Amino acid sequence: MSIQISSKDTIIEWFERNREKYTQMARDIWKNPQTAYEETYASELQQKELESQGFTIKNDIGGLDTAFMAEYGQGKPIIGILGEFDALPGLSQTATPRKEEVTPNGPGHGCGHNLLGTAGVEAAAALKEKMEEDGLSGTIRYYGCPAEEVLSGKTHMAKAGVFDDLDSALTWHPMMNNAPMHASTQSMVSIKFHFKGKPAHAAASPEAGRSALDSVEMMNIGVNYLREHVPDGTRMHYTITDGGLAPNIVPETASVWYFLRAGSKEEVEGILERVQNIAKGAALMNETDVESEIIGFPYESLPNDPLNEVMYKNMLESAPLEYTKEEQAFAEELAQSLPTSGKSADELLPASISFHPYQPGVSLPGSTDVGDVSWIVPTGSITTTCTPVGTALHSWQATAAFGTQIGYKGMHLAASSMALTAYDLLTDKDDILEKAKETLDILRDGREYHPGI
Repeated sequence: MSIQISSKDTIIEWFERNREKYTQMARDIWKNPQTAYEETYASELQQKELESQGFTIKNDIGGLDTAFMAEYGQGKPIIGILGEFDALPGLSQTATPRKEEVTPNGPGHGCGHNLLGTAGVEAAAALKEKMEEDGLSGTIRYYGCPAEEVLSGKTHMAKAGVFDDLDSALTWHPMMNNAPMHASTQSMVSIKFHFKGKPAHAAASPEAGRSALDSVEMMNIGVNYLREHVPDGTRMHYTITDGGLAPNIVPETASVWYFLRAGSKEEVEGILERVQNIAKGAALMNETDVESEIIGFPYESLPNDPLNEVMYKNMLESAPLEYTKEEQAFAEELAQSLPTSGKSADELLPASISFHPYQPGVSLPGSTDVGDVSWIVPTGSITTTCTPVGTALHSWQATAAFGTQIGYKGMHLAASSMALTAYDLLTDKDDILEKAKETLDILRDGREYHPGI
């Protein structure tokens, strides 16, 4: 009696055969962290791998040196897989459960983008082989997206129009659970305010000076009073990036960098207008000048239930997460520095997979430029367990976990889920793509996408 092997079984078997190859890629990127717009190591490594697999490479997307697009196949549907690879400043860390820098104050992958992009490459390569094997028509694209951490890479790529002809996009993020994204991320504007005054000797002739730093400080006071009068869930963060040169010189220049977040781009635009008026008022009070520059302005994300349901089913079909005693011990020791200290290994490293429908109006506290893509094309997204429960992203604990087998196992689950989902979309026997497009139209409710920068 012969055993029938399904088409998806052969994809899953591909992941078992190629697991170590892509683990090594993720490890290499983790060991060579580079921050926004400087990710030459990861970008070149991924381009070489996909080119060797038969993908056509187009780089310098949107004028960004490290952005690229890798494509295989022809015709419709066109399925995009989003990847990221930038690290964060100041999060250098060894792959140990104790705080230990590799390079003092150096960068590190505290958001797991060494895993995020590699899973996309892995999924695209697996699907390409299956397309060849079955003679499937359609197009698969991997997008190497820089600078997600400063929330602008995909916006520049969107301005170049590279997502416009997609039928759907798939992505994921390393987290502490296995599930499709059921809540939106927040819209956010990243904006810098630059004040210019007049220098003077701070002791001999202070009356001759006009302090740009005073304007920054008065602006910050004004924004802090604004906090009482903004929508619930609004977040306003800032850091002074230029505060003058010396205490005995009235500062001629000073700058402050703001992140303003809220549940929708419309809300952020309203808050931004008020903050800009506060900056103008601070400049007026101190007889200084002010200019501003928007660095990034991603939309809130629009979770797509039809796509997320398919991704959920394919998470269940993928090889389950299983952890060794050594990995469990790592999680328990790392948790000693977390609020989850004392929990069991099973609680710290959940292997179960859950699904919750999208809840409009409910947003996560973070932001991502994936939001821009989700306004252009139906976008499915999942998270997988890559670090112990209780870990804060953008922390040394996260960097440590993302450089271990705990992170790599979550990455392979994500890659498998995306590849299986893309296969379903290429064969699309259940009109998934049409349902996903209808859902996006409902979520946009007549509103159009316009790049925020």
